[in-house]
Amino acid sequence: MRFRTAASTAVGIIALAVAGASMGPQWDPSPLRDPLAVESGSTGIGTELHTTPVGTYDVTTRVVRVQLDGAAVDAQISEPVSAPGDRPGVVFIHGAGTGKFSSAFRVQAHDLASAGIVTMVPNKRLDTYSTRHRNYVKMALDYGRSVDVLRGTPGVDPARVGLYAESEGDWIAPVLTGTDPNLAFAALISAPVVPPREQAAFAADSYLRNTGVPQGVFRAIPRAVGMAFPGGAFSYVDFDVSPFQRRTTQPVFVAYGTGDSAMPTVQGAEQIITDLAVAGNDKYTVRYYAGADHGIRVDGRVSAVFVADLARWILGLPVTATAEPRISGDKPHQTYLAAPVPTPRWFRNGNTVLSTVLGAIGALLLGAATWLVARRWRRRGTGLARGLSPPLFATAIGAVLTVAGLVWYLVAITRLALDYDQNAWVVQGGWIGVRLLGLATVVAAAVLVNRADDLRGDRERPVVRGAPAVAILTLVGAGSLVLLVMLAYWGVFQLGI
Repeated sequence: MRFRTAASTAVGIIALAVAGASMGPQWDPSPLRDPLAVESGSTGIGTELHTTPVGTYDVTTRVVRVQLDGAAVDAQISEPVSAPGDRPGVVFIHGAGTGKFSSAFRVQAHDLASAGIVTMVPNKRLDTYSTRHRNYVKMALDYGRSVDVLRGTPGVDPARVGLYAESEGDWIAPVLTGTDPNLAFAALISAPVVPPREQAAFAADSYLRNTGVPQGVFRAIPRAVGMAFPGGAFSYVDFDVSPFQRRTTQPVFVAYGTGDSAMPTVQGAEQIITDLAVAGNDKYTVRYYAGADHGIRVDGRVSAVFVADLARWILGLPVTATAEPRISGDKPHQTYLAAPVPTPRWFRNGNTVLSTVLGAIGALLLGAATWLVARRWRRRGTGLARGLSPPLFATAIGAVLTVAGLVWYLVAITRLALDYDQNAWVVQGGWIGVRLLGLATVVAAAVLVNRADDLRGDRERPVVRGAPAVAILTLVGAGSLVLLVMLAYWGVFQLGI
């Protein structure tokens, strides 16, 4: 019996692996073959200019109220004490997740202010922002209100107010620069540049490679990221910022950390330069900071060199807008291109995936309910042959638990990718756990098939007796099979096929 179970399990796993591979699409990103030429190892900008260094002035802060369309947010303004004349100003635009001035950009806002630049960090508006729904154009309008407030602040030169955007904020800032020519500049920090769907796939691929997960996990990237999400959510994942960058005429400062594996650090800078050229704009400065992460942090701290460079660039404008070297710092590394994600052939619509899974689970529940009613109605059993119920329902429960585990895993991976975070316990440990659940489910199914085969032809002990038993076996068996095939589609049973 053990040999038959092992053999049946192996056959089942192979069949599921073949089915999963044939349903497509696969994941095969293209290598990056055009490395960016870094002109110098130094990140210094306009060192020959006389500009005020970071730390020159004491800094005072105050909170103002910014009225938005249908809401209001608080914003903290940091000002250099006793700085002469009207000063340049910077409005900060948050990245993914929540953002409050009490915790975001504290170092950058303070240090830039200490160099003589008035900084403003508004709280992120959250009533129109969620994981499922975001509108970058409308978010740009909200940040535009903060720009207006800073322009009207005493001691600020309204013609020298610009933007500092980080991560997700780099899909917002170009909307402002492309529609408001009066903005003075934009600092794009850790810019994804490509649409969020492509960025999510690129980041997931990068994280998975860095954690050394099995190749089969990568199959889930195009199948999860490439489909239309259920319920019409996540429409923002196809937002293309390039049209706005192609209307940007202001000087642009681009910064990446070479320790940031979630960003297309080479491709991103190249795309920004290409887009700016469409607008006839050659005023770009690109800097790469050695070992810095997504927030340009080294060992958990914002790079002081980075902030000093940015302060000098802002204070030195317009001279620093085209100062040489244009591209310098540490040599960036990007192995694969961030590119459009293949669309699934069979399950391109998330609603189809969802309805298939829910339909299978509904069949399982109906089969379980029939089993309970039949057991209550028939005092001697349900009409299923003795010994069939345990492996039948073990298969069903295992399939449901594996689906639940896979959903949790894919959601966790997607959130890590979108929020540019990483967690080896989730990426590796979660995948191993899901696959072990799937294997246990196939073992239960093998036991069920073998027991049914042993009983076949036994007139004294038929596999099923009566319509309720047929319904139970059909509903639970079919529901479990559909779930197993869905799990195969997502690569749970892949064998390198």
